[in-house]
Amino acid sequence: MSQAPASPWRIYRRLLRFVAPYRGVLLVALVGLLVEAAAAGAFTWLMKHVVDETFITRNDRLRLLLPLAIVGIFLLRGIAGYLTDTSMARAGRSIARDLRVEVLGKYLRLPGQRFDSEPVGSMLTRLGSDSDQVAQAAIDAGKVMLQQSLQVVAMLAVMLYYSWRVTLAILLLGPLLAWMMDTVGRRYRRIGHRIQESGGQLLQSADQALSNHQEVKVYGAQGTELARYRGQADHHLRLSLKVESTRSLSSAVVQLMGAVGLALLLFFAGIEAGHGRLTAGDFVSLMTSMLAIIPALKQLTTVQGMLHRGVASAERLFDVLDAEEEADTGTRPLARAQGLIEFRGVSARYPGQAEPALSDVSFAARPGTVTAIVGRSGSGKSTLIKLIPRFYEAEAGQILLDGHPLQEYRLADLRRQVALVGQQVMLFDGTVAANVAYGELQDAPAEALQRAVRGANASEFVERLPQGMETEIGSRGGRLSGGQRQRLAIARAMLKDAPILILDEATAALDAESERLVQDALEHLMPNRTTLVIAHRLSTIEHADQVLVLDKGRIVERGTHAELLELGGLYARLHRMQFREGE
Repeated sequence: MSQAPASPWRIYRRLLRFVAPYRGVLLVALVGLLVEAAAAGAFTWLMKHVVDETFITRNDRLRLLLPLAIVGIFLLRGIAGYLTDTSMARAGRSIARDLRVEVLGKYLRLPGQRFDSEPVGSMLTRLGSDSDQVAQAAIDAGKVMLQQSLQVVAMLAVMLYYSWRVTLAILLLGPLLAWMMDTVGRRYRRIGHRIQESGGQLLQSADQALSNHQEVKVYGAQGTELARYRGQADHHLRLSLKVESTRSLSSAVVQLMGAVGLALLLFFAGIEAGHGRLTAGDFVSLMTSMLAIIPALKQLTTVQGMLHRGVASAERLFDVLDAEEEADTGTRPLARAQGLIEFRGVSARYPGQAEPALSDVSFAARPGTVTAIVGRSGSGKSTLIKLIPRFYEAEAGQILLDGHPLQEYRLADLRRQVALVGQQVMLFDGTVAANVAYGELQDAPAEALQRAVRGANASEFVERLPQGMETEIGSRGGRLSGGQRQRLAIARAMLKDAPILILDEATAALDAESERLVQDALEHLMPNRTTLVIAHRLSTIEHADQVLVLDKGRIVERGTHAELLELGGLYARLHRMQFREGE
C-alpha cells in the first residue's frame, strides 16, 4: 500500500541531517547575514540624518562624516556578503556531494528488481539534477529566505522607530501577502514532481538514442527517435512554462502590493506630517525602507520555485534512501566454499508477473563438475543463475551451498565464492591491470595478475598494446574488440580463483577465432570448480557432466549430452536445429 506523501516541512526537517555536518560554516554565514541586515537597516536609519542635517539644518560638522559613514556601512556589508556567499556555497555544494555519494551507495545495496523497474536514466537524474536541486532547497533557498526576511525585519524596525502608526497601517497588507505566497507554493509543489520525472524521461530517451546510434542509423530511425525526444521536450517545456508563469504572476502581484503599500505610506505620512509628528528626514527613511522591502518580498515569492523543486527532488531521493535493501542477515562464517550447490523445489517470480520465471526446480551441482543449462529464450536460464549470488531471491524452495541455505551466509562472503563471466562484459574506464585486478582483487600480486592474463589467452594482445598492462582501454573497454574484452573478463575470474564459476553465454557473441581463444581460456579456468554454464551453442557443452534443459521455467530433461541426444526430446530438437544452421 502506498504511503501518503510527506509534508514539505517534514521533508525539509529531514534534510537538516545533511546540513548538520556544516553547522560551523553555516554559523559564519548566519553572522554575515545578520551583519548585512543590520547594515541595511543602519543605512535607511541614516537617511533621516542625511536629509535633516544636510539640507534642513545645514550641519557643516556632519556634512563630511555622513558620507564616510555610508561608505563604512557598505564596506562592512560587502565583507559580510562575501562571507555569507562563500560559506553558503561551500555548505550547499558539499551537501549535493554527500547526497550523490549516499544515493549511489544505496543503489549499489538495492536488490536486482530495482534495476529492472527503474531505468538508468532516472537514476542518473536523481544523482545529478535532483541532488543539485536539494542542495539549493537546503542552502541556497534558505539563504535567500533568511537574507530577505532579515532585511524585511530590519526595514520594519526602522519604520517602527520613526512612525509606528504609519508602519502598522501598511502591515495590514501582510495577511494578503501570506495567502498569496501559500497559494503559489502549493502550485509549485504540484508541478515540481512532474518536472523532475519529465527531466528523467528526457535523459533516458537521449541515452537510448545515442547509445544505440548504430541501430538508429542503419534502420533509418533518426526521425522516429527525434520525434519521440521532441514530444518529451515539448512536454517538459510546457511544465517549465507553467512554473515561469506562476513565478511571473506572483512577482507582478507583489510589485502591485508594493505600489499599494507606497501609496498608503504617502497617504498616512502626509497625515502624520500635518500633525507635526513626521519630519522630511523621517519620511525619506520610511520611504527608503519601504522601497527596500518590496524587492525583498519579490525574492521571497520567486524563491518558492527553488524551494519546492528542491522538496520534490528530495522526495525522489528519499524514495531511494528509504527503499528496502538486499536482505543480509546471515551469520555463518564462510572462508572458502567446497562448492556443492543444491536447488530444492525452487520457484521464482519477477514482480508484477503472473507466470513464475522458475517453477519447482531441483538439481545438484557438485565440486569439480560442469553443469550446463540450456533452453529456448525466456525459459528461465538467466534467472536460475542470478539466484546463486542472490541478485534475486527465490519465491519458494531452498538453495543450499555446502549443505546450508544461502541466507545463512553474509552476502559479501557468499559473493566472494562466485566468479561470473557474462556475454555482456562490463569493463571500466581505466587500465588493463585495473580492470583485471578489480574491486577486492586490486591488491593482488603482479605475478598472479600476469598468470591470470596468460591463462586467459589475453597476453598475446595485451603485449601489443602501447603501455601493455597500463594501457587505458576507454569507457566500457571501447578500445578493445569483443573477444579481447571477454578474455579480460576471464582473466579477472581466474585472478579471483573462486570455487564457483558461472558462465552466462560467454562465447555467444564472438566470431569463430575469438570463440576458439575464449573457449581455450575457459578450459584453463574451469577445472576444480563448480561450473554452471548457460550455453547457446550446444556444441560447447558436449563434455558437461550434466545438462539441464529448461522450458517455461521447469527442468524438462536432464542428463549428459549423449543421453539427451539419444532421448530425442527438446534438447535433441535444439541440437538438430543448430546443426542445420551450422551446415
